[in-house]
Amino acid sequence: MTKNKIETLRWVDDHLEMIDQRILPAEFKYISYSTAQSVSDGIRSMVVRGAPAIGCAAAYGVALEALKIQNFDKPDFLKGMSDACEILLKSRPTAINLFWAVERMKSIIKDNKGLTSKEVADTLLIEAHNILSEDIQINRTIGDFGAELLPDGASVLTHCNAGALATAGHGTALGVIRSAVEAGKNISVIADETRPFLQGARLTAWEMVEEGIPITLISDNMAGHLMSHGEVDAIVVGTDRVAGNGDVANKIGTYMVAVLAKRHNIPFYVACPLSTIDRSITSGSDIPIEERPISEVTGFQDNHWAAKGISVRNPAFDVTPVELVTGLITEKGVVLNPSTDKINHLFNSD
Repeated sequence: MTKNKIETLRWVDDHLEMIDQRILPAEFKYISYSTAQSVSDGIRSMVVRGAPAIGCAAAYGVALEALKIQNFDKPDFLKGMSDACEILLKSRPTAINLFWAVERMKSIIKDNKGLTSKEVADTLLIEAHNILSEDIQINRTIGDFGAELLPDGASVLTHCNAGALATAGHGTALGVIRSAVEAGKNISVIADETRPFLQGARLTAWEMVEEGIPITLISDNMAGHLMSHGEVDAIVVGTDRVAGNGDVANKIGTYMVAVLAKRHNIPFYVACPLSTIDRSITSGSDIPIEERPISEVTGFQDNHWAAKGISVRNPAFDVTPVELVTGLITEKGVVLNPSTDKINHLFNSD
C-alpha cells in the first residue's frame, strides 16, 4: 500500500485480493479469493465490510465463479451462476449494495444469453472492474460535494468506518473529509471507537494516521460530552442502506449520535452513493437488522471479559429517522432535509 492509496480490493492475475480488516492495524495483509463461496465467507466474517466495498466484492465473487466454470456447457453454467448469486446474497442482510451489485451482475448474464459461457465470464469480469472504478469516481464526487459543507477549521465527528476501507477507494464519510483537506481546509477528526467491532478505533484511526489528518479517538459514550462542550462542529457518517423516505441504517450507535447532534444543533450528514438508497422500502422499519455473533460483545479476539453464560444482544446496525438527518451527500449533490419526493427527484434528474 502506498500513502493515500488504500486498495481495499484488487484484482491480481486471475483472482481477487482483499485487505483483511479483522487484523488491522496490528497487521496489514491481503487474502486471496477464487470462488463465490470464498468471497461470501470473506464478507460474512468481516474481512471486507462497508456497503460499497461489499458490493464490489460480491460483483467479483460472481465473476470469479463464472471464470471457474467457464468451460461448462451453457445450462450447467447458468445453473452454477444462479447458485453462486444465491450464495453471495446470503452473506449479510443489511447492506443493500450487496443486493444491488449481484442484481447488476445477474442482468449481465440475462442480457448475454447468446454468448458462450467463456464470453459471459469475460463480460462479467469487465463489469466487476467497472463497478470498482465507478465506486471510486462516485466517492470522489461525493467528497467534493461534502467538502463544501465543512467550514475551514472544523472538527468533524464520525462513527464506524466509511473510508477507503469501506469502499473501492477514497471513502464516503471519510471521502468528504479527505476532499476537504485536499481543498486546503484545516479539518480534524473525532472518531468514535465504534463498539463492539471497533471499526473506528482500528480502521478509521488507521486511515487518518496514514494520511496525516489530525484525529482524536474517543469511546462511544464520550460523544455527548464533547458536543456539549462545543468540540464538535459537524458529524459525517456513512450508511449501509437508506430507505425511500430517508431513514438511514448505519453501524449500531449512529442513532444515539444523531439524537445528541439534534440536541446540540450540530449538523448530521450522511454520505452515500445512490446505490445505497433502497426505494423499494418506504421506511427504516423495513430494513433488516443483522444480529452478529455474541462473541463480538463478550470479548475481542482472544481477550474475553464478560461472565460466562451471560445473555447478549448484538444488533450490528440501528436506524436513524430521517428527521434527524440534516442532509444526504450523494454523487448527484446534497439533499438537505431529505424526503421521499427529494430522493425520487435524485433518481429522476439527469
